[in-house]
Amino acid sequence: MVSLKLPPGIVFLARLLLLTSVYPVFFFSVVGLVDRFSGIAIPTWLVCLVSAVIIPIIAIVRVYIRRWRINRAAARLGAILPPTWRGKRIGNVDTVAEMLESRKSGYTADWFDKMVPKLGHTFLNTFLGEIGFLSCDPAVIKVVLATEFHNWEKGPLFGEQMHSVLGTGIFNADGELWKWHRAMTRPFFSKDRISHFELFDRHTEDVLSKMDERFRTGYAVDFQDIIHRFTIDSATEFLFGSCVHSLRSTIPYPHNDPKYTLPSSTEANRADAFATAFARAQEVIVERSLMGPFWPLFELFRDKSAPYMKVVDEYLDPILKEAVAKKEARLRDGRHLGEKEAEGLDDDETLLDNLVKYTSDPVVLHDEVLNILIAGRDTTAATLTFAVYFLCMHPHVLERLRAEVLEQVGPRQQPTYEDVKAMRYLRAVINETLRLYPPVPLDTRYSINEGLLPNPDPMGKPFYVPPKTRMIYSVFSMHRRPEYWGPDAQEFDPDRFLDERVSKYLTPNPFIFLPFNAGPRICLGQQFAYNEMSFFLIRLLQHYSSMELVPEAFPPGSLPPKEWAKEPGRKGFERFWPMTHLTMYAKGGMWVRMTEAKDSENEQGML
Repeated sequence: MVSLKLPPGIVFLARLLLLTSVYPVFFFSVVGLVDRFSGIAIPTWLVCLVSAVIIPIIAIVRVYIRRWRINRAAARLGAILPPTWRGKRIGNVDTVAEMLESRKSGYTADWFDKMVPKLGHTFLNTFLGEIGFLSCDPAVIKVVLATEFHNWEKGPLFGEQMHSVLGTGIFNADGELWKWHRAMTRPFFSKDRISHFELFDRHTEDVLSKMDERFRTGYAVDFQDIIHRFTIDSATEFLFGSCVHSLRSTIPYPHNDPKYTLPSSTEANRADAFATAFARAQEVIVERSLMGPFWPLFELFRDKSAPYMKVVDEYLDPILKEAVAKKEARLRDGRHLGEKEAEGLDDDETLLDNLVKYTSDPVVLHDEVLNILIAGRDTTAATLTFAVYFLCMHPHVLERLRAEVLEQVGPRQQPTYEDVKAMRYLRAVINETLRLYPPVPLDTRYSINEGLLPNPDPMGKPFYVPPKTRMIYSVFSMHRRPEYWGPDAQEFDPDRFLDERVSKYLTPNPFIFLPFNAGPRICLGQQFAYNEMSFFLIRLLQHYSSMELVPEAFPPGSLPPKEWAKEPGRKGFERFWPMTHLTMYAKGGMWVRMTEAKDSENEQGML
């Protein structure tokens, strides 16, 4: 039996028609009654005219009534509304268009940072009458994520926008469902699990071997591409016990080389096809989130994520079926798990093995695995890509970090968990990378009930938040504000996590640094990510003594436009083009060249 799934736009219009048809039907009924009982014949042209305008008139009236109620509620609580971002067109449709255009062709959070000097760290935006809050104020974000956590959720609208990609996984769940997902995955991120460095070492060796091969023949390497292969191989083996071996396929050549080809989906291996499709699907749902409740109007005739998710599902389904089959085989053989065995984890047990203890529902497994895979792959790959960029741009940081690696670990030894914990400058470099380029630059929550948010003006009234109101908060912008990080906030300086600036800025206000979220929804895999990134960087700097960007290897149109050089902040001097879907990435890749370390350099670094 073939199931018919209508495009989001058709479903949205059908609902809208059903809701709005009440008003003209009511008017026609009134006209009929007047004509029948009073004999007054209302002209047909007037009936048609009123029927045509009654829906927009009622919509406008409802918007003004809602604003009046919101203002009354704010006054009742002794609060005010924050300043409003006002567009130039009806319904502020131009502000959403600006957000979408900035995401595609601008610098990350351009539109946000442009409004902060004018309106402050928290402001309002309305789109076709729908109110939304935007903030980069750590005090506000603290309320949303921690102190008033019970009053903020991902929300039904967010779930609807993300459902075709994230389903009901942990990133998209609220309430008891979120707690259930959290309970399923938490045991897998214990200290013993996240310090299995042998797995990282195998895949790191594959990366270094592939890069050596290219560098020795004079080619630049797209580090972003190869590190995504590393993280997906590591993540699939760690999470599923089934590595996809994406590092076995050919890595790309620079666009200006005769060997360069743009592989089709049939030529790419399954892991490559999965990675590309999943990135495209994430771009679709991010655009939906910016459009608010009206996103289906932009997908009238097709679900834009569907063709990409078809590729993703073809990749995931065999892995899930194998895990469920193993469980069913165990049950057929009468090997039921005892209570302690079900709660515990064997050394060789994967996350997927643990999940099937709780459920065999293929939809639940699919959604949870996909959500965890995003966290285990995309965020780590993004941070390592940007870390290598900064090491290319700051040779003195590379030299100092490499000296710490050689002193603590040596030129060839495999680092241990204790080594990683002891390397303070390594952690500072990673933290500074996460500060300037947090993997998830913006996030969203919805209020459940009305509430209050702090006003940065100590003499000002608090900000009123109506129920069921969206809040977009920008960690990216907050991490770069001089008010929170000092006058050099735009500069890359790992020492800010080691010197007196820690006690001056971070210690009294820890919510200014949120690369892994905060509060009850803080990332479960935070320490796993630190370990994986630390291990890889140690191995990388044991092997290479210097590195540099190769601008000529970047594809045409992927480097920052020349006019950006006139802009303030990092936008004016950045050497690559940061982009965002659910997570951050470099447009066109991160093309680098590295020099293998010689024994004499390693010996000198250890002195």
